[in-house]
Amino acid sequence: MKILITGFSGFVSQYFLEYLNQVEPNATVLGVARTKPNFDFAQFDKLHIQFESLDLLDKLAVEKIITEFQPEYILHLAAISSVAQSWQNPFESFTSNINIFLNIVEPIRLQKVHCKILSVGSSEEYGAVDEALLPLTEEHLTKPLNPYAAARVSQEMLSKIYADGYDVNIVMTRTFNHIGARQKDKFVIASFAKQLVAFSKNNATSNKIITGDVSIVRDFLDVRDVVEAYYLLLKKGVKGEVYNICSGKGIELKNVIDMLSNILNIKVKIEQNPLLVRPLENKKIIGSYDKIKNQLGWQPNISLQASLQDIVSYWKNELQ
Repeated sequence: MKILITGFSGFVSQYFLEYLNQVEPNATVLGVARTKPNFDFAQFDKLHIQFESLDLLDKLAVEKIITEFQPEYILHLAAISSVAQSWQNPFESFTSNINIFLNIVEPIRLQKVHCKILSVGSSEEYGAVDEALLPLTEEHLTKPLNPYAAARVSQEMLSKIYADGYDVNIVMTRTFNHIGARQKDKFVIASFAKQLVAFSKNNATSNKIITGDVSIVRDFLDVRDVVEAYYLLLKKGVKGEVYNICSGKGIELKNVIDMLSNILNIKVKIEQNPLLVRPLENKKIIGSYDKIKNQLGWQPNISLQASLQDIVSYWKNELQ
């Protein structure tokens, strides 16, 4: 396997490398990102890893990388992936995500590189839905409610055009909220866990966590399950098809805080800050993974409880 990974310094990439190290010994990996990863390549002892510092908005630089490396696979993880950030800077969120994608697929098209691309999307594409329609299948219409989601829908539409119109081998995902140790605390579960671990270390008598809307329901799954799905889709996913990557279960954010509190054996008071409530919010999102299960045999294996325990352990170590 000869694979190019964008967003190489990010949260998901390291887990994908861990999985690849188990299942694809001697794979050649070229990782690209603006900043060098803070993990040691030596831990992936069965892989041949190279890294290039690269701005994916630099069209000529991306073209040069693809021409020289000639990847068999591309795992496209790079994105401005924060919904909150997209509300703060919608122009950057939308244009950067789309232009990065085009900078990658255009050299593949023009040079006729024999390469399979996994275009990673988001459950945010679905927007607000009637609860009667849950769990969501891939047939459900997309109705993005924030700039990040709009960019993801646009990327998916372009992927379909390149797959159907230009015969580029692209497979797409709508990946639901994935969590795990090492995730940055700008994401909701990591943020909750970090704050609660800090409370537990300080032995405070009154622990107050400031949140947005904790009544919303999300479908969380472990990042280790996600990277297994990504690998299977790269190897066996059908060109031009989109696949949900999800747990098939929903939980209120308030209940996640309760689970974290129980793991740490502390009591927490929740206080909602109106400034943290998004202008438009998808109240309840739960997906169906029947399509990828039926076609490729994938299903999530790691429980939410196990994921949260790992996240708590990570933050305990980080906050020492």
